Amino acid sequence: MSDYWWKNAVVYAVDVERFCDSDDDGIGDFKGLTSKLDYIAELGVTCIWLLPFYPSFGQDNGYSITDYLRVDTRFGVFEDFLDFIHRAGEHGIRVVVDLVVHHTSTHHPWFQAARYNEKSRYRNYYIWAHNPPPTPPDKGTIFPGEEETVWTYDEVVRAYYHHRFYHFEPGLNHANPDVRDEIGRIIDYWLSFGIAGFRVDAASHILENPLAKSGEDEHAPDMLREMFDRATGAKADIVMLGEVDESPDKLEKFFDGTRLNMMFNFLLNNYLILGLAQEKVEPIQRGLAMLPVPPENGQWANFLRNFDEADLERLTPEELESVLQIFAPKEEMRIYGRGLRRRLAPMLDGDVRRLKMAMSLLYSMPGVPVVVYGDEIGMGEDLSQEGRNSVRSPMQWDGGRNGGFSSARKEKLVQPMVDKGRFGFERINAEAQRNDPDSLLSFVKQLSILRRERTEIGSGFCAFLESGSDHVLVHHYKSEAAPLVMIHNLNGQSVDIDIQLPAGVTSLGALFGGKTPPVENGRLRMPLEPYGVRWLGLPR
Repeated sequence: MSDYWWKNAVVYAVDVERFCDSDDDGIGDFKGLTSKLDYIAELGVTCIWLLPFYPSFGQDNGYSITDYLRVDTRFGVFEDFLDFIHRAGEHGIRVVVDLVVHHTSTHHPWFQAARYNEKSRYRNYYIWAHNPPPTPPDKGTIFPGEEETVWTYDEVVRAYYHHRFYHFEPGLNHANPDVRDEIGRIIDYWLSFGIAGFRVDAASHILENPLAKSGEDEHAPDMLREMFDRATGAKADIVMLGEVDESPDKLEKFFDGTRLNMMFNFLLNNYLILGLAQEKVEPIQRGLAMLPVPPENGQWANFLRNFDEADLERLTPEELESVLQIFAPKEEMRIYGRGLRRRLAPMLDGDVRRLKMAMSLLYSMPGVPVVVYGDEIGMGEDLSQEGRNSVRSPMQWDGGRNGGFSSARKEKLVQPMVDKGRFGFERINAEAQRNDPDSLLSFVKQLSILRRERTEIGSGFCAFLESGSDHVLVHHYKSEAAPLVMIHNLNGQSVDIDIQLPAGVTSLGALFGGKTPPVENGRLRMPLEPYGVRWLGLPR
């Protein structure tokens, strides 16, 4: 296996706007983020993924971009961004930024030029139709209930423009060589400042052609391959982390080593959430078995929650309903008829034992873990916020004013703090957990250390062992010394387990999670506490 850095990364997802405010205007900024790099480094993070920080029209959390080559002034000046990149590097942390080139904002100068001058070169930057073709069932709006169509009429052009996302996010025409050149320049520009790669937004949709006729090749030209070649041609170890939420039979074509070298594992996420909801092993085993093998230069990016809804459309209707009944019993907890708009901690009822087990499960999966800011301390959601903003509350640093996020007046905050109930910032914050060895934060720090040491997890090849219980997942990875064996009790009841270890294994030490009895005749027999966790192997 080649030594690609992303094979064994620990990724921390950050929304600059909601992380830390340095100038008391109620909005997070790069100086605030830079001031928290010690905390992020202590967490064991090796890669930070930044949500869009570019100028936008304040819609869709920054994904309606109006300028690809600047930093939004609300987050500071460009020098603040550069200082953050350099300081992160001093901590041994790489930075990945969002590459949002499926669409622009309707307020982007390209779109405005396209509207008002039919002879402008920018008219063909977008996809227009006087009589839009019928929309295939699997090519409809990404936001059912919020958008009714993927074609919106423009009164100035007197034609319809295409958009898979919101109507204020017109899709770019990737068949246009000029558009592809623009994207290449965007890639070159940000790479020149020392970033480690891109999170490719809406990667699978970039290959779509809404005007393709039946029988035509709808995936030409291959924009993803051009982007990959451009980025890795500039620097060989650049990561291209793709957002590809597709059915299992479509995943492999995106993950062939020439388009993307890392992909968010949406498929496994469906089955991790199903397994956690049912407290059963089988869904997780099934999800892992469905995954295509990553290319030699590729890696899965696993997650329990992200910044959007927990999209569960890969589950059967019966499975989806079972998850909704357990994790989203109220309608306000659901979204788009397919997912959850909740944070991990309240989904798991704030049970620290269960949260620790879920985090350990994430770190043990073949691939790399992605943790959204705040999940390492068990932050809650704010269901009073619209749509997906429910999971995007400002970071809770301490029990002081505005949770330590900002000294601004409450009404100036970019989004209200979670200040009431079990997950209010006075109870749940980083400072309270930082020096508590039994806290969720301390637990996640230990997981990060182990994950960085145990590079066999990055190999992607694990096998299951029988435990004697439907609630206990046991999987292992091969290593030069002895297998790395992980045990997770998904259930809130204690259980006695009996594991037949791989042939030749006569000894395993407890690396993490508690004491373990000695191996006897190739078997491991032990009681396992509710939501118990064990990582077993030989110390290095």
